[in-house]
Amino acid sequence: MRGPPAWPLRLLAPPVPAEPGRLLPVACVWAPAIRSPGSLSPFTGLRPTRLWGAGPALLGGVGAARRWRSGCRSGGPGYSGGGLGLARLMGLWARAPGSCTCGAFAGLGAPRLPRAGFPGGPAAAAWAGDEAWRRGQAAPPGDNGRLRPGSPELPEARKLLGLAYPERRRLAAAVGFLTISSVISMSAPFFLGKIIDVIYTNPTVDYSDNLTRLCLGLSGVFLCGAAANAIRVYLMQTSGQRIVNRLRTSLFSSILRQEVAFFDKTRTGELINRLSSDTELLGRSVTENLSDGLRAGAQASVGISMMFFISPNLATFVLSVVPPVSIIAVIYGRYLRKLTKVTQDSLAQATQLAEERIGNVRTVRAFGKEMTERDKYASKVDYVMQLARKEAFARAGFFGATGLAGNLIVLSVLYKGGLLMGSAHMTVGELSSFLMYAFWVGISIGGLSSFYSELMKGLGAGGRLWELLEREPKLPFNEGVILNEKSFQGALEFKNVHFAYPARPEVPIFQDFSLSIPSGSVTALVGPSGSGKSTVLSLLLRLYDPASGTISLDGHDIRQLNPVWLRSKIGTVSQGQKQRIAIARALLKNPKILLLDEATSALDAENEHLVQEALDRLMDGRTVLVIAHRLSTIKNANMVAVLDQGKITEYGKHEELLSKPNGIYRKLMNKQSFISA
Repeated sequence: MRGPPAWPLRLLAPPVPAEPGRLLPVACVWAPAIRSPGSLSPFTGLRPTRLWGAGPALLGGVGAARRWRSGCRSGGPGYSGGGLGLARLMGLWARAPGSCTCGAFAGLGAPRLPRAGFPGGPAAAAWAGDEAWRRGQAAPPGDNGRLRPGSPELPEARKLLGLAYPERRRLAAAVGFLTISSVISMSAPFFLGKIIDVIYTNPTVDYSDNLTRLCLGLSGVFLCGAAANAIRVYLMQTSGQRIVNRLRTSLFSSILRQEVAFFDKTRTGELINRLSSDTELLGRSVTENLSDGLRAGAQASVGISMMFFISPNLATFVLSVVPPVSIIAVIYGRYLRKLTKVTQDSLAQATQLAEERIGNVRTVRAFGKEMTERDKYASKVDYVMQLARKEAFARAGFFGATGLAGNLIVLSVLYKGGLLMGSAHMTVGELSSFLMYAFWVGISIGGLSSFYSELMKGLGAGGRLWELLEREPKLPFNEGVILNEKSFQGALEFKNVHFAYPARPEVPIFQDFSLSIPSGSVTALVGPSGSGKSTVLSLLLRLYDPASGTISLDGHDIRQLNPVWLRSKIGTVSQGQKQRIAIARALLKNPKILLLDEATSALDAENEHLVQEALDRLMDGRTVLVIAHRLSTIKNANMVAVLDQGKITEYGKHEELLSKPNGIYRKLMNKQSFISA
């Protein structure tokens, strides 16, 4: 039986003295066809070499990929149009511990392969990689030795890793168990090939006892591999769920921190869709999808390495199908990523429509619009279905291509392996082992394809999440000045305020609005419907900031005050069916300032009397601004302010304003705009 091939120490030829200090890595001479001046750097330090030894050398020589990116010019592998993706991946894993400072892998400190990880060739190749890496460290700052920050995938990949960082210990343990299970699983074809060779070369010897012991021993080893795989799945699943849990909590916290104007412009259904559907997609990307992708990557790496170990010539011939599949995968992934973002936006619109119609189902039923609303929702989900068909078409073509590539790998093994066996360059056992490894690699490539497509879908959904997670509220959330409690009085003043809602900036609400509310007084605010009375309360709570002018509390501009502290000193009671609950909240809060939107409008006469007595006691010694709809409320107020056309047009006591024959207040009274109770 032929022994293991000599490791390709001669892969590193004496350097050509074209430019001292520059050494072209092994990756630039990966294919025998790369001999043209346009593919090889003019200052290469390696001569074109036979490819049969490059496989094992790749295991130890990934450090050379750092120089590949800057050593292969003119559209070669180091630049656009070349193998930049593979060079990036190899370059990242070639860094020294703690030295990774670029992009998504910053601070991870992925180790370089050891110099003597394997005998012979890998040691020499690792030396070349380390040498190239050290020389790359001395390169000038303008050298292209790092990942380009302009890559759109890089920032989002970094954010994904940032989500996984708190689970780094559990994930590291999972990767360790993954390595154990993969090595054990991938060792089976090698041992099987050895057994076939022994039996094939000595057919007359009885190996039953030895085979029994060997199979029992391997069964124990495989049992350990199964246990390691089970632990790996458990760790990855639990870590992934913890990541998703933190993601949803952070997203919800970010939503709550946004200013009210954000909710005026953003539909509730879209936010709910991001909390549910988008986080689920992104969660799959960092849970079972990441676990399956790591397993497929590990098995593909081990399988390819063993294929080169068994027969470098055959491995080179077989793996020629991989680059075209990789190019197709990149194109498919980018298309799927864009399609996923459009799909999630469309789902958010459908969710928003359903939420609005179900929440107002009584109105829909009253107008008999059930079928109309059904058709509207159906048109939304039909568009989502059209996008799903596009995804299905792209997925069918992509996985059909990868399946064909896997079958071509097996077919090429049978063809080339048969030729090598005919020329006595391979044994039956070696061909059997190689075929099984090729089968494993084909399955793993399919798994990597699925992993990549799901990752792109996750990144497509993640783009919407990062946008919301990283959005800074335009109004401060919990920062600013806190006034002294002992000297706090509660005097309010609006001075030359101009305001329009951010969602409708072309419609001014206030123009030169001024109003002074002394501490401890009760001021009734009256005016026609739509004049902006409720907007005054929103500005006092600092739900919005005015476009110009100032709103002061005890002489301090409220834009300088801490919003959380400010709202803790203000009690609000709005109109509606839950008004009594709002009154109870205000009573328990015991605020210094009360904002009442006709607090007794939803009560009957008996309960109104009881509640009014409680409010009278609560208003004693406090600054009160009430939007009045009842005549009794207006009469009990210290002052009445009339709001019309964005400004205060009249200000005084009830009797004074009523005495003006042409005043707006008098006209409102004549039109019976107020309830006489």
